[in-house]
Amino acid sequence: MKLNLVCIVCLYHKIMIIKYPRSIFISHHMKKIMNIVYLTALATLIGSFVMVMYLIPKIKYIVERRNLIDHPDKRSSHKNLTPTMAGVAFFLTLIFALNLLDTWDVDGVGINLIAALTIIFALGLKDDLIISTPKAKIGGEILAISFIMFCNCMQITSLDGFLGINEISPLVSYVLITLMILTIVNSYNLIDGIDGLASTIGIVIFSTFGFIFFIAGLHFYFIFCLCLVGMQVAYLRYNLSKTKKIFMGDTGSLTIGFCIGFLSLKFLSLDALELSALSFIPENKLFVIVSILFIPLFDTLRVIGVRLMNKKGPFTPDKNHIHHVLIDSGLSHVKASVFLGFLSLGLSVFFISLSLYIKSFQMLVVLAISFLLLLTVFDRLKNNVRTENRFKYLVRAIHFLF
Repeated sequence: MKLNLVCIVCLYHKIMIIKYPRSIFISHHMKKIMNIVYLTALATLIGSFVMVMYLIPKIKYIVERRNLIDHPDKRSSHKNLTPTMAGVAFFLTLIFALNLLDTWDVDGVGINLIAALTIIFALGLKDDLIISTPKAKIGGEILAISFIMFCNCMQITSLDGFLGINEISPLVSYVLITLMILTIVNSYNLIDGIDGLASTIGIVIFSTFGFIFFIAGLHFYFIFCLCLVGMQVAYLRYNLSKTKKIFMGDTGSLTIGFCIGFLSLKFLSLDALELSALSFIPENKLFVIVSILFIPLFDTLRVIGVRLMNKKGPFTPDKNHIHHVLIDSGLSHVKASVFLGFLSLGLSVFFISLSLYIKSFQMLVVLAISFLLLLTVFDRLKNNVRTENRFKYLVRAIHFLF
C-alpha cells in the first residue's frame, strides 16, 4: 500500500514538473499535502472523540454489571462507589487510530507502539481487577519500553551539549530512556487523584507536543497527539458528570502516561536539523520535556520527599499530593483541576520560551528556583489548612478566578 502510494506520488511529481515551472509546482504540491494533513488531523480529532464517547457507556454498563466498582478508602477524594476502567476505551481507540494512520507512519514505529501499548494495557487491566505488585508493574513497563526503545527512529546518540554532555554510549542511552519513561508513566499515574485532573493535564501536554511536532513537520506524531486530545476531551465529559461518572483507572492512566513517554522520547531523538524549525537550542531538549511535564514531575518529587521526611516508604499511599492540598483548602475538584491545568500550561509556555534563548546550565537554575518557589507555596497552603495564614488570600483568588 505504502509502495503504491509512493509510486503514484512520484509519477504525479514528474508530470507536474513537465507541465509547470518548478517553483509553482512546489508551492502547489505543498499546499495539497498540508490540506490533506489538516483534513486527516481534524478527522482524527473528531473520530477519537466520538469513539470514546460511544465506548465509555458500554464499558460502564459491563463494569457495573460485573461489580468492578472503585470503592473509596480513607485517602480517596470520593465518597460514592464509581465504575472504573474507562481506559479500555482509550486502548481500543488508539489501536484503531494507529491502524488507520499507518500511511502517515513514515518511521514505521506504529506496530512497535501497538505491541508496547498492549503490554501496558494488560498491566493496567490486571491492576484494576487485582492489585499488582510494584515489581510486576515496573517489569512490565520496562518490557513495553523495550519495544519502542530499539526502533531506529527513537535512537539517542548524543545529548547535544546538555550540561556539557555530548556523545553517549548505547548502554547509557537505553538506561536514560528507560528511567525517563518509567518516571513519566508513574508520575502521570500518581496525578490521577481527583475528577478531571489527569485528563486536563493530558490535554495540555498533548496539545503542546502536537504544536511542536506540527512546526517540525512530523505529521504522524502531530495527528497522534490530536487523537489523544480528542480522547481526553471525551473522557472529561463523563469524568466530571454527576450521574454518568467513570474513572479511567490504571488501564487509562498507564496507557496515557506511556503515550506521553513515547512522544517525549521522539522529541528527545530529534536531530539539530529537525529542531531548526523550532528554534530550540538543542542542549535544552531534556529541559523542554521537563517543562511540558513540570506539574506531574513536581508533584511526584514533592510527595516522595514528604513521605521520606515522615519516615515512610516513597510509594506509601497518602493524601499529600498537590491536588489533595487544594481540595483540603476548600476548592472543588473542577476548580483544582482547572487551576493546575492553567498552571501547567503557563509554566510550559514560560520555560519553553526561555529555552529558546538560554543555555542548559541557566535553564537548570531557573527550573530549580521555580521548583523551590512552588514547593514553598504548596507547603504554605498545606499549613493554611491547619492554621489560616496570609495564603488564605491565594485560595480566595483561585476561588474567584476558577
